[in-house]
Amino acid sequence: MNKFTPLFIFFLILTPVMAHHSDAGYDFNSLIAFEGVVSSYVFRNPHVMIYVEDNANSDGPVEWEIETGSVPIMSRSGWISSLLNPGDIVTIRAHPERSGRNRAILSTLETKDGNLWSQIEGDLEATATAINLEGVWKGLSHTNIRRQFSDAAKLTPAAIKALEQYNDLTDDPNLLCIPHPTPFTIGSVNYLSGIEIYDDHVILRNEFLDVNRIVYMDGREHPKDEQRTFQGHSIGWYEGDSLVVDTRLFEKLNSGNGIGVPSGHNKHVVERYSLSDDRTRLIVDLFLEDPEFLEEPITATLEMLFTPHLKLYKYNCITEH
Repeated sequence: MNKFTPLFIFFLILTPVMAHHSDAGYDFNSLIAFEGVVSSYVFRNPHVMIYVEDNANSDGPVEWEIETGSVPIMSRSGWISSLLNPGDIVTIRAHPERSGRNRAILSTLETKDGNLWSQIEGDLEATATAINLEGVWKGLSHTNIRRQFSDAAKLTPAAIKALEQYNDLTDDPNLLCIPHPTPFTIGSVNYLSGIEIYDDHVILRNEFLDVNRIVYMDGREHPKDEQRTFQGHSIGWYEGDSLVVDTRLFEKLNSGNGIGVPSGHNKHVVERYSLSDDRTRLIVDLFLEDPEFLEEPITATLEMLFTPHLKLYKYNCITEH
């Protein structure tokens, strides 16, 4: 199967789309290309890794560490755990690490049979209609939530100071297997979301770092002395066919309102989930306020495509620290 496609990287200046390890360390203006021999192929999270020995180097053999996407992303790109074996001859095109180490992030990999393989991400076409909100959903890139929040956010002086001090290579909570809190795990283009509906609760899932949010639908209020968590405490109700989710009791996080933009104990998020008129998309209207770090509330709308033919993968995060 021919897998020729550009490598899609969905990173933004302020708030990149979710990844476990930051791509900031790679030079995307430079491209290395060489033929080498696979010494090892590791098919697991946080990154599928390829170790390739370049024997054409004038100073002797050099082993390169080639980073790709996570298992869910690469699996949907057609990769499998048996794609490569030690001894396979491959041609690598990749963007090198800025530090000068023999490490790079993959653009394309060509196998000896002439097939090209890469990370495939992009919007899909609608192929099915949903009965209700339940199911598997994939974010549409034109409604990218991080871009909307980055454009709209008016930061307080405290947030600006924190952002200036933030180091994406060392301070990213994802490195400790801590996912970004809502709404930044909703509608990811790279990672699928799932909704499960029960009599007294709803479960909101996302593949990235195995986000699993419970929304209590039994009429309870937010507790006064509940332990705070990074995903907060969520209660919900229906307004017609729409699901409304109200979340409070967030724990403080250095990237709770975008990469490097903190969130505080007064963060409050409201999500409203509704089906589109043709029932192929999920429309999510968002409201976020956090007076300690945002000068004013932010509103946004994102869309997700109904993708019942896809499945959610377990991330099984392994901390990099």
